[in-house]
Parts: sequence; structure tokens; C-alpha cells
Amino acid sequence: MYTFWKRTVPPPSLQTFDAPEREFCIVRRSVTNTPLQALVLMNDPGFVEAARKFAERLMLEGGAAPEQRIDYAYRLTLLRHPKPAERRVLLDYYNQQLAVYQKDNSAALKLLSVGESKRNETLPVPELAAWASVANLVLNLDEVITRE
Repeated sequence: MYTFWKRTVPPPSLQTFDAPEREFCIVRRSVTNTPLQALVLMNDPGFVEAARKFAERLMLEGGAAPEQRIDYAYRLTLLRHPKPAERRVLLDYYNQQLAVYQKDNSAALKLLSVGESKRNETLPVPELAAWASVANLVLNLDEVITRE
């Protein structure tokens, strides 16, 4: 990903994630965990668009069943299978979001229009929006953000 970086002012979203100043070298970055980071990851257009593209990949490559797609998401992001409780939470969330977006197609289109890349027009709008919401959750797991 490319971004403009002024020497004295890092991009706001990177500053939220403790981006070092570029005036001098840093051996080890400080690591913090703040609520602002979660807000950036859930709402920043770049991250919302990334979740949408990840959702498209889940729908095209992850299998036909929601459980298979959740497993595929975990394998891609965490290199492991989800625990049964994790799978159940994401499956419930997917079903809840799908119901919301089936009732409100305009909200689904609004979510899918975030970002510069075009959405895959061959995928059903409510289902893609629901998977984008699930993908956003998976990409925001602590295990994904702060690998140890």
C-alpha cells in the first residue's frame, strides 16, 4: 500500500498505530492498544475496502457453505482453523448481517461502494455486504493485528 508521508507529519491512521517519526532511526517501535485503533480498522475507507475485497475472495474461493468460508478466512489470516465457538459467533454474525442487508439493499450498496476499487458485480449485493462485515471482524481480531 502506498501513501503520502510528510516528513514531520505521518498519516493520521498510521500515527494511531504508533508509526515512528522519520527524523531519526528507531530500533524498536512502541506498541500500544487503544480504542482509536479499533475505530480506524473498522471505519477507515482503506480498511473497509480491504475487507470487501477479502469478502469477494472468500465468496469466490472459500467454498459454497458459510462454514467453509469462515474456515478459509481463518486459514488465510491466522493459518489455523477456527475453534467451534469462534465459528459459531461468526456464523451467527453473518446470518444477522445478511438479514439486515436483505431488508436494506441501499445500506449494502453504501458499504460496498466504499473505496476506489469496483465491487464484483457478479456477486449478490446483500451476501457480499454480509461477508464484508464478517471479513472486517476477522481482520480486526487481535491475533491478526498483533502477531507475536
